[in-house]
Amino acid sequence: MDVNKNEHRQKFGRTNSKITTVCADKANLSALETAETTMKLHQLRCICEVVDHHLNVTEAAAAMFTSQPGVSKQIRLLESELGVPIFAREGKRLTAVTEPGNEIIRTARRMLREAENISRIGADYSDQSRGTLTLATTHTQARYVLPPVIQKFRQRFPDVTLQLRQGNPTQICDRALRGEADIVIATEAVSAADGLITLPCYPWHHCVVVPPDHPLLEKTTPLTLQDLAEHPIVTYDFAFAGRSRLNDAFQSVGLQPKIVLTALDADVIKTYVELGLGIGLLADVAFEPHRDNGLRRIDIAHLFPASTTWVGIRRGSYLRRFIFEFVELFAPHLSRATLRAALHAD
Repeated sequence: MDVNKNEHRQKFGRTNSKITTVCADKANLSALETAETTMKLHQLRCICEVVDHHLNVTEAAAAMFTSQPGVSKQIRLLESELGVPIFAREGKRLTAVTEPGNEIIRTARRMLREAENISRIGADYSDQSRGTLTLATTHTQARYVLPPVIQKFRQRFPDVTLQLRQGNPTQICDRALRGEADIVIATEAVSAADGLITLPCYPWHHCVVVPPDHPLLEKTTPLTLQDLAEHPIVTYDFAFAGRSRLNDAFQSVGLQPKIVLTALDADVIKTYVELGLGIGLLADVAFEPHRDNGLRRIDIAHLFPASTTWVGIRRGSYLRRFIFEFVELFAPHLSRATLRAALHAD
């Protein structure tokens, strides 16, 4: 009886040891596969960051919070595995992206985007009320249009962190294309950006702002382009908010406006108008009578075509549910169904 028990224990012990060994081997293999997959994704990020930083490996490494030698090593490992050079070199310096490198980087961006989408899907279904929404936009939108939208959004989603990334339209579109922003809101440049799905939100017009004693306020008839051209003008930088429409309107009647100062945001424009530097041309939404009591607004909607504010989303992106809610709060006609249709149509 005792002999049988001992034999059973010995057999069970050997079996259990084999099972433990097999399980350990499988765990090690799984960990190895995960490490290899993570490394591959890291390599893809390295080559994309290098391209995004104009082949400057040091800047790419800083953006990834890692070392320059580490990034260089990962690029060499990837090139060795693929058997083709991704970058052309002069000594240790990267000088260009090779022909196969362009194809590899294009595919790498798609793979990284899909990996990011998988993470978002998991986060969306595990906890729909938490996360981060990164919005790239211009000063005018952030300062004058978005505050009530963000206030309502925070009431609905108090556990979602909002990040605003400001810049000119070209800069913020680039952020979205690099995956650094979930959505972008701006005028003109957004609709023309390759790689973004864009939808119109609302039209707006420019207005003139002047000091309270300015002679333009004495005119009893609507202002003309000639009236504006007779005064020095303070307005947006060329990359901003319908500036090209202003130039086109003056040129169409053979006038050359006297642009004496350009600025990146409406508050700066208004400051210099108050100092008497010139008349201000800015977005109508950027004038607030109760705050801008040292200025007066003149309507000029009849002089320039309306501009349109657009929302842009990187092609192939997975939008978390609270992002749909934010867009609909900003532009009620852009419902979840409308956005989904645009994403699926692409």
